[in-house]
Amino acid sequence: MSRIHVLDDNTINKIAAGEVVERPASVVKELVENSIDAGATKIEVEIMAGGTSLMRVTDNGCGMSLEDAKLAIERHATSKIQEVGDLYSLRTLGFRGEALPTIAAVSRFRMRTRKEGEELGTQVSIIGGVTHDIGETGCSLGTTIQVEDLFFNTPARKKFLKTTHTEGGRISDFMTKLALSRPDIAFRLISNNKTAAMTPGNGSLFDAIRSIYGSQAADALLALSFEDEDVKITGYITKPSMLKSSRAWQTFIVNGRIISNKAIAKAIDNAYHSLLPKSGFPMVVLNIAVPQRSVDVNVHPQKSEMKFEDEGRIFKAVYKTVVDAIRPVGQTLEDVAASVQNVERRYAMEPMQFVAATQASEEEDFAGNGSAKTSFGIRYTENPYQASPAQPAMSFAEAQSVLKGEGAAYSAHDGVPADGGLVREARDAAYKPQGSTAEMPLADVSEAGLYHGGITPIGQVDLCYIIAKDKDGLYIVDQHAAHERILYDKFSAMAERIPSQQLLVHPILSFDAREAALVSENQELFRRLGFDMEACGERDFRLKEVPADVPVSEAEDMIREILARLYDMHETTAQEIRHACLATMACRAAIKSGDELNFRQMQIVLEELSQTARPYTCPHGRPTILKFSSEELAKMFKRT
Repeated sequence: MSRIHVLDDNTINKIAAGEVVERPASVVKELVENSIDAGATKIEVEIMAGGTSLMRVTDNGCGMSLEDAKLAIERHATSKIQEVGDLYSLRTLGFRGEALPTIAAVSRFRMRTRKEGEELGTQVSIIGGVTHDIGETGCSLGTTIQVEDLFFNTPARKKFLKTTHTEGGRISDFMTKLALSRPDIAFRLISNNKTAAMTPGNGSLFDAIRSIYGSQAADALLALSFEDEDVKITGYITKPSMLKSSRAWQTFIVNGRIISNKAIAKAIDNAYHSLLPKSGFPMVVLNIAVPQRSVDVNVHPQKSEMKFEDEGRIFKAVYKTVVDAIRPVGQTLEDVAASVQNVERRYAMEPMQFVAATQASEEEDFAGNGSAKTSFGIRYTENPYQASPAQPAMSFAEAQSVLKGEGAAYSAHDGVPADGGLVREARDAAYKPQGSTAEMPLADVSEAGLYHGGITPIGQVDLCYIIAKDKDGLYIVDQHAAHERILYDKFSAMAERIPSQQLLVHPILSFDAREAALVSENQELFRRLGFDMEACGERDFRLKEVPADVPVSEAEDMIREILARLYDMHETTAQEIRHACLATMACRAAIKSGDELNFRQMQIVLEELSQTARPYTCPHGRPTILKFSSEELAKMFKRT
């Protein structure tokens, strides 16, 4: 008996489903793309339980006759190509003829469709790949396909699905990007009987962006426009003042097809260059039109990747398009960068290497007695504040008051104005000692010895680093990272709920559909974090309370960053979610790079840092403090 045999159609379809149908979002993608290819101008998608229990796609496209409906559920039956050469002039989104039979093989599938000019439509019912009913029925013009109990007959596949929230989020993401790629089509997404997203379908990309992302995002848009021979680029990108924490808000469309492409993403990053902090990305909708013969879409089962005949040319075109948009006539990139310094300071700065100056300082201009500024950019006082070991430790609330500038400003001694004293201005020049390593060792200090052992501040570099000393050497402390650690430990110690402050004026926060869903689903989490938000519209929430240690001005950005973290984390434990949220809050509420500190404030940072559980790193793992021992300093200056 032969060991090799031909598989039956049902088994073949189930195997093919593994390529085409990965999750509910894959089903929605195939069905909606079929609706677009059918010429629909209105498409409604309804899902329940993230699409795991129900997906229904309704369109007003051309519909099918009884004969075409019967053929549509056969494998490799399609109206979109006839021979392989058609792939190089393909204008439709689908072409393989695999979607419907593979979806029907792993679900309870029902299709109702009617072609224009026919009085009755056609109904097809398939369960697990087995056809149960094909016949005439009354229905409206177009096609409605309903998919229930996805993977009901393949439990091994079903167990790999994520939570209903995650699966629903993927569908929402796809629908969002698809709506942006076709602003001429009116889309509506209904999730659990609630409208999650809707676009007008009037052909305006700007209106589509506004309806999906809200007026705040729309007001920050810059138009993109480029045309050169066979390449045409249009779309929008946000100004550097509005950034997102991931690339999830970047949509790339080539010849009407949504794709992911590293070269395009890299071109956008390079165009912004120094305008963006490492943790920020602009929101962009980029529409590229090229001759169909110059691209190949048949490289991935999901058709989400595309090969360009000349990728370098596309890279240069995208780069130029973005640069021209963000750099107005007569303005340099450096001018733009200077105008968004306040944006960069909202993000955590990475530790910088120690640099020295080789040129001597110029003679200083006297402005008083007390403080001075050297060519290193270090602010210091001639008589630094020396804390007595017997001095009682300041409470955290008192420390916060001083650090946030809510209390009186102190310099080296009480009664001396913080900005008084000697001012020295000089040229800065970078010098890296020969033989020094790129990475300096972390401070080798005990938790108790960090402050109480005699480490005292002597100045501040670039309004970013605290310079301190003790009998054993020199210390450089990243003021933002150190304060992050302080706040994170404080927040973590609060088991139930972080103390909050009630707001006299309740600002209205507007979110896009995905963010609004996350807020609704995670109300208890936000409450435990100290935020109280009340729904006051489909996607609007009234902010009533914020954490006591969080500046009100930072609250909205903090909430949006937490939402981005929640979305990116997908399937994680409650402990991981709590850590990520607390780390985000600590980062937002902490002292920023660019904040000038007096000696009392610097002393408090060192003292509070010494009392944390892990004083050597911030919650994200970056170092808070570097140590240069006396021996290391001697080697750097070639004294030994």
